[in-house]
Amino acid sequence: MSNLDWFVLIFTLFSIVAYGIWKTRGAKDLQSYLKGNNDAKWWGIGISIMATQASAITFLSTPGQAYTDGMRFIQFYFGLPIAMIILSVTFLPIFYRLKVYTAYEYLETRFDLKTRTLAAFLFLIQRGLAAGITIYAPSIILSTLLNWNLTLTNIFIGLLVIIYTVSGGTKAVTQTQKQQMAVMMGGMILAGILVLNMLPSNISFLDAVNVAGKMGKLNLVNFDFSLDDRYNFWTGTTAALFLFLSYFGTDQSQVQRYLTGKSLAQSRLGLIMNGLLKIPMQLIILFIGVMVFVFYQFNTPPIFFNKVELNNVKSSIYSEQVIKLENEFKVLHEKKTVDIYSLLDAQKHEDELKIEELKTSVLSSEEKMKQININVKNIVRENNPSAELNDKDYIFMSYVIDYLPTGIIGLLFAVMFSAAMSSTASELNALASTTTIDVYKRSIRKTEIDHHYLMSSKYFTFLWGVLAILFATTASLFENLIQAVNLLGSLFYGTILGIFVVAFYFKKVKSNAVFYCAIFSEILVVFIHFLNHYQIAPNWLQMGYLWYNVVGCLLVILFANLAQKVINFQKAI
Repeated sequence: MSNLDWFVLIFTLFSIVAYGIWKTRGAKDLQSYLKGNNDAKWWGIGISIMATQASAITFLSTPGQAYTDGMRFIQFYFGLPIAMIILSVTFLPIFYRLKVYTAYEYLETRFDLKTRTLAAFLFLIQRGLAAGITIYAPSIILSTLLNWNLTLTNIFIGLLVIIYTVSGGTKAVTQTQKQQMAVMMGGMILAGILVLNMLPSNISFLDAVNVAGKMGKLNLVNFDFSLDDRYNFWTGTTAALFLFLSYFGTDQSQVQRYLTGKSLAQSRLGLIMNGLLKIPMQLIILFIGVMVFVFYQFNTPPIFFNKVELNNVKSSIYSEQVIKLENEFKVLHEKKTVDIYSLLDAQKHEDELKIEELKTSVLSSEEKMKQININVKNIVRENNPSAELNDKDYIFMSYVIDYLPTGIIGLLFAVMFSAAMSSTASELNALASTTTIDVYKRSIRKTEIDHHYLMSSKYFTFLWGVLAILFATTASLFENLIQAVNLLGSLFYGTILGIFVVAFYFKKVKSNAVFYCAIFSEILVVFIHFLNHYQIAPNWLQMGYLWYNVVGCLLVILFANLAQKVINFQKAI
């Protein structure tokens, strides 16, 4: 990067941190530190909720997801508006009436301490691991692209977040997320405008959309039902709905965002804002990824987007093999580009026979290029067995570095770092709140003064930050970053949601039934994932991980009700 890019990156990040510290200095009690004095307005709540969910993983992985798989990932969010309405009507009023600091306080009121502690414990495990991934995921990409040491990149992101989150608590998180969201979406929209402007002068916007459509990248909706398909209409409106209900209704990193509202109405509006704007936001990011794909139809893409590993292979004994494959790749790309121009011309003349012939030729060349990419990955693996072979998370930032003008590159890197910071800050803030309120204050030190718990919250924030950095330095990359977080959530969220659903809607079920059945259900969910992961599950158990949210929730409801009936029967005799 140029000196200007470094200036833009460093100035953006440190100005956001400085602003957060200055704006929220002087939290004097636990209420102001964990709930921000309950003075947040609806639009600030909405931005904070969106910024918490929109981590760097969103901005790194989503364009690459669209580049390789089209826009069908948008179906994952179809259940979000429905979830926001359900939460606004059911969960939110109860949390406000009880004036809770965390979602899990309610469970002690409804059941008992052990059930509250179990739900808090499941959250701490899931979100503690996720905080590490939230730091590690962008770090491994950014450190590669910037030629930084991975451990130092993890520490850099983690320390920036720790500084202002420890200093200002919830209010610092909310204040900084406003600036971070502006940087994130402003930078991405600017990148989208630039990629359209960098298309060949004889390729219009409609031409670009036509190319994307003919090559299967505008696959927005799929109504075919399949349990093992992660992204279709039915998965998005059912399995993902359960994930969103649990994430926004029982995950403290989100609950804490809207518990800071001035009133119940303000918090409801914040949730609805998220439900209305999240899908358009994801559509924009996915569409940018598709336009990057179209751009590379007229500009030869790298044969493998992780250029560090590619260069390592070119310096090895496999050099000749890779260069030969690279030449074949370029020849195929040139043929495909010629066919695309001819396809667009055939469309203008409405020559349907020629259109189908050229479309088949274009897709055939694309498949051959994908096979070459697979061959290169095999060579990369032979050269370095520990190399990361999934290069889709490198696609967008590789385009940024190779083609965008000076200054914009620094801004786009600031987008990624800002996104990592915004989501990590919310996670650390929530982890500290849950540790302080649900564990430390409730079960360890019950009678200390308010200042003691205020300082404890700061210490726990720092501790969770350090643990997240340590986990990030030892983590290994999943198949895809954005899928890693959703998988981790799906393993735990269903069980937590099941506990809350039983608490809200099954008044006859008591604490022992839900407590032990929740533990049993969680074990079953992990076991089902084990069978699916190693592809040994029977046909009726084969499913995409998003369905774990449904399975976990329904198992808790079913087993808890059955267990309560058994308990009642035993008492009766």
